[in-house]
Amino acid sequence: MRAARLIVAACLASAPMFGAAPALAGSAAPPAIPLAPAAPVACQLPPGETNAPVEPWAQRRFDYDRLWKLTRGNGVTVAVVDTGVDADHPQLDGQVTRSIDISKTDTRDCLGHGTKVAGIIAASDQRDRNRAFVGIAPRAKILSVKYTNQEHSNGADPNLARAIRAAADADGVRVINVSSTAPDTPDLRAAVKYAQSRDILIVAAAGNVQDEQKGKELPAYPAGYDGVVGVAAFDENGQVSDFSNVRTQISVAAPGQNITSTWPGGGYAVDQGTSFATPFVAGLAALMRSFRPKLTYLEVANRIRATAEGGAGAGSGRGMVNPFEALTAEISNTAPGAGQPKIAVRPVRIDPPPPTDTRTRGIALAVTFGALGAAAMVAVAGVVIPMGRRRGWRPGRVELPAESSRSSE
Repeated sequence: MRAARLIVAACLASAPMFGAAPALAGSAAPPAIPLAPAAPVACQLPPGETNAPVEPWAQRRFDYDRLWKLTRGNGVTVAVVDTGVDADHPQLDGQVTRSIDISKTDTRDCLGHGTKVAGIIAASDQRDRNRAFVGIAPRAKILSVKYTNQEHSNGADPNLARAIRAAADADGVRVINVSSTAPDTPDLRAAVKYAQSRDILIVAAAGNVQDEQKGKELPAYPAGYDGVVGVAAFDENGQVSDFSNVRTQISVAAPGQNITSTWPGGGYAVDQGTSFATPFVAGLAALMRSFRPKLTYLEVANRIRATAEGGAGAGSGRGMVNPFEALTAEISNTAPGAGQPKIAVRPVRIDPPPPTDTRTRGIALAVTFGALGAAAMVAVAGVVIPMGRRRGWRPGRVELPAESSRSSE
């Protein structure tokens, strides 16, 4: 009994630590508020492919080695607002500087989505170890900001706006990748403007659509906000992918079909979607902010749009991005207004043609017409001479009448 009383006393003494006040004599005890249990997290992803020995088509398309002669993204951090990132993946080890969990489900990537996005941006170059896959900006760094642990969300998710703000507040972030879409809300709009006020470029997916949704105007934010680069998906033939949303605001397109990238647990996976087109553009932005650090976020967006390869129909924006041109082209960044940045390419001087040489032209015309005349004479002779030979070449003779002869005398 004495032991039992000690246990009860200990429990009452510890109650204030958990927010339950002891009951006072003559008063009703307030209801206890239980602690919120940690959200259950199931990380049981299937293993990915053990290696990516073949160079993916997007890498060949953009010719990474040519870009890396200029920059590899040194000194730039890209925030991946997504499902988390597996920082222990061999090609992301050392690339992920920090992981923030807004979702309250821990920082692990239990869907694989964020890990694939991060790999496309900044997977380290390990081709000397027979790993053909590499990120477009392999010396950029990744900040993982996990805002969800779900494949899909119904309606607006307030954590998305919170994650964008958290990314904007982190040191060194120059680009934010958002490979998801959401409805337009005041909180999301304000978060985007907050990041832009800190000179951070947001690159966002324009969204995927099902067959029954094609042709419908669907909410796709933050891609639809001013100053945000909205990205569509192209296939290997340079055409808009069937799943890419063609009815929302599109800035540019990037490879989004049959895309190889990193997968949690050290493997690799192939996937498709505008989610995986977006990080190619975010990685390009990282290269640009490393190579041209004085450009503002709007000037970076301006260059990406201005140097794209041209539209390919509805939903393609200005077409496939051209990373080398975006880095090197001479572009006049005029001061944009509140809307999309204006594009003004510097005029290129074209030398006038040399003066016409009339004497030489006259001689040439005379020779040409002379040759044509001679050819015509040869052709006529080829017809007339055989006819004459058949007639024996006898000249015709005309006899004048007698009256004509006398009158002529």
